[in-house]
Amino acid sequence: MAILFKSTRELEAQIDEYLDAVSQGVLVFKEGVKNYIKNEHESFQDRIQRIDELEAKADNLRRHVENNLYQHSLIPEHRGDVLGLLENMDDVIDTAKETLNQFDVENPYIPKEFEDQYIELSEMAVDAADYIVMASRAFFKDYKAVKDHLHKVYFYEKEADRLSDRIKRKVFASEELELCQKFHLRYFALHIDTLADKAESVADRLSIYTIKRTI
Repeated sequence: MAILFKSTRELEAQIDEYLDAVSQGVLVFKEGVKNYIKNEHESFQDRIQRIDELEAKADNLRRHVENNLYQHSLIPEHRGDVLGLLENMDDVIDTAKETLNQFDVENPYIPKEFEDQYIELSEMAVDAADYIVMASRAFFKDYKAVKDHLHKVYFYEKEADRLSDRIKRKVFASEELELCQKFHLRYFALHIDTLADKAESVADRLSIYTIKRTI
């Protein structure tokens, strides 16, 4: 982060820690979905608790960064972009937390024939989220490398969309499932896919912020 924050090591460390929390949160989400589908109840509850802690930690770190930026009048020419990036990254970990909590609250029935597909969908969504974290780090450390990660965000978001669509088509083509079960399965495919959509949304904004830094 030395390029953007040459004399603010505390701020640099806080942003790094914030991105670590987001990255860890989406990884916990991936494992949590797998735990739920494999009926690993104790591990699933551990993931629920862990993602709650990481989301709260990310919120606190974001507030500290915002306060530092304003109180010390740091990087005024880039302040709005940095704040916008952090706020949008918040949507990523928030979505991961909310989706995992919805599994806990609604306890959806995932037929065995769909288990691997839901796990794969969560992995693709998390890949998109992982690469937006990498792109965000590059924005602060080496903004010329941002695009190396952004195209992977878009790739995995599109792959997640395609798999989500296949799952929903297969669900509604099933003659064994009740209509209410089909709606529930569609709902959770959509929820998981939303994580990739949030990563894509951040990527769109980050692309603009990066262009502005080159002008």
